[in-house]
Amino acid sequence: MDAPQAIDLCIEARHVVPLDRSGTVLDAHTVAIDAGRILAVLPTEEARARYAPRSAASLSTHALLPGLVNAHTHAAMSLMRGLADDLPLMEWLTRHIWPAEARHVTPQLVYDGTLLACAEMIRGGITCFSDMYFFPEEAGRAALSAGMRAALGMICIEFPTAYASDAQDYLHKGLAMRDALRHEPLLSFCMAPHAPYTVQDATFERIVTYADELQIPIHLHVHETLHEVEESVQRYGARPLARLHRLGVVGPALVAVHAVHLDEAETRLLAACGSHVVHCPSSNLKLGSGIAPVAPLVAAGVNVALGTDSAASNNRLDLLQETRTAALLAKGSMREPTAVPADQALRMATLGGARALGLERTIGTIEADKQADLVAVDLAALELRPRYHPLSHLVYAVGRENVSDVWVSGRRLLDNRRLTTLDEEELAAKAAFWQKRMAAQA
Repeated sequence: MDAPQAIDLCIEARHVVPLDRSGTVLDAHTVAIDAGRILAVLPTEEARARYAPRSAASLSTHALLPGLVNAHTHAAMSLMRGLADDLPLMEWLTRHIWPAEARHVTPQLVYDGTLLACAEMIRGGITCFSDMYFFPEEAGRAALSAGMRAALGMICIEFPTAYASDAQDYLHKGLAMRDALRHEPLLSFCMAPHAPYTVQDATFERIVTYADELQIPIHLHVHETLHEVEESVQRYGARPLARLHRLGVVGPALVAVHAVHLDEAETRLLAACGSHVVHCPSSNLKLGSGIAPVAPLVAAGVNVALGTDSAASNNRLDLLQETRTAALLAKGSMREPTAVPADQALRMATLGGARALGLERTIGTIEADKQADLVAVDLAALELRPRYHPLSHLVYAVGRENVSDVWVSGRRLLDNRRLTTLDEEELAAKAAFWQKRMAAQA
């Protein structure tokens, strides 16, 4: 008999939830990992005979699932959590958020705020996030410090900020950031025009050219509010998606964030063009923007991912909460309890996000040859008993407090609820510093 193969890590779990095409939950299985990649998913007894891991984790009361993908956030805005609550979007932006950003956004704020966000996201099982904010190189530096995977947006708007002076300057700095960081294996990149109402036609045309040349997504807010749609009709004579389609933006590269106010023709257009939608249910509810037509989008064949949006508009970077809320909203809005069942909601939070970011060959499921981005959820808590169906439990009963362990490329970022790459006391001090500074100038 051959000697067991030496590898880096074996994770044994009560349930392995691959979220692959099989749709099965595997009981008493092990994920074998070497050099950051998944070698195999197999019964635990077989794994013990086949492999000699240098490290092992035994999770006898846990479900192991792919790392959650937060497909839309502004991570640094964790430092603005609760700064201006209970306001409609445009008042929230123009009277509170944009003025606060004008006063306070610096490279240091972006680094500190992104670190704080990374800690929250890791503790909630998020292993990858797509970020849209100023000084994206600092967000990338923070993600690498935390050990997380990040898709960095090359943000672009027409008005000046502390980061850039005009659209051309934003694009120049974003592309330079990508050139500097493109060899980092945990980082990927998106073009990130802010929204149709802050980006001009000529700029969108340049962005389409860059996205096509670099083969990267175009990530932007679109159809978030009725006001946005009505303003576009008055200003351009067309709804935002129609204008974007005319400019060549609507296609397989488009990641349409929010997409709350869509008519049937727009849903068909997104499906026909192979575009993606990122649903941010809590942010849309809190800002009173509305409820995205997720069930019709899915029925039409649109890939739907989930995002938290920022901690300033949501207050929590909690993708497990978004998964539950997305499933419940779809059922309630359609008056159909079978809309967006648990397995579909979980795929939105994992593989859906990976697809939107162009990372589906790397992450999103637990399969051989993919990166070992994994989350362990402890199901032993009294409030999670009894447990008839582990997969639906993960959507309807589990909370982020039940996440015990997190790995990215086989590296353990959370060990029995303890952060391994970030200092909690240091992060608390950073948060206190920025709170004092912002409150003094509010």
